[in-house]
Amino acid sequence: MYNSKEAKETLFAKYGKSKTDTGSVEGQIALFTHRIEHLSNHLKNNRKDFNTERSLVRLVGKRRSLLDYLKAKDIMRYREIVKELGLRK
Repeated sequence: MYNSKEAKETLFAKYGKSKTDTGSVEGQIALFTHRIEHLSNHLKNNRKDFNTERSLVRLVGKRRSLLDYLKAKDIMRYREIVKELGLRK
């Protein structure tokens, strides 16, 4: 399963302060990015799945608001997470 406990722990260990630090902004952005990639791949195969499309749009909005918050709070952390996740070109 794409959203297993082990996958979350590795994401939070890599981008958060520890594997149990689920509340950090970087950890949540990484988790949302992981889920967005999974839903995007699902929608490539299932074009008419409108519920998944709506969920994807909501996740992108949540990630955008977290990125905006991080950019206002600490620009260096924002640039670092964007670079690590490859969100901008």
